[in-house]
Amino acid sequence: MKLHVIRGIVVFAGAFLLHGCAAPQPSQDLLAPTDAQMKIRSVQTRTFDVKDRQTAMRAVIAALQDLGFIIERANEPLGLVTAARFAEPNYYDVVGVTVTVRQESDERMMIRANAIYNNKPIEDPKVYQNFFATLERSLFVTRP
Repeated sequence: MKLHVIRGIVVFAGAFLLHGCAAPQPSQDLLAPTDAQMKIRSVQTRTFDVKDRQTAMRAVIAALQDLGFIIERANEPLGLVTAARFAEPNYYDVVGVTVTVRQESDERMMIRANAIYNNKPIEDPKVYQNFFATLERSLFVTRP
């Protein structure tokens, strides 16, 4: 009888341990949009009266450089620019930004900036307002 009890405990313990090793199931709404995501997207996106994507891309690169970023990648066919810089005052924190430039109409470009600070999304609207203000100045300077 002792052997059956011990076997039962071993089987129960084994099942309990295996259950603890099971991978957690992702939530069904993991990729579902939320109101917060839509709000931050509206802060990150602006439309400009620019006909040519190359002109818009050059203005984005110039604006990022004016803000102290080092351009890591620029892909004109995709309309994608990625850049990074060390953050003040510590200079060991990193700010990264990805900017996409997309044709909205024949006369307009939609530009979206997405910034991260030490791998955490930046959601402060002021950060994006500063970037777009710098981009507007850059577009003004590069206009023919």
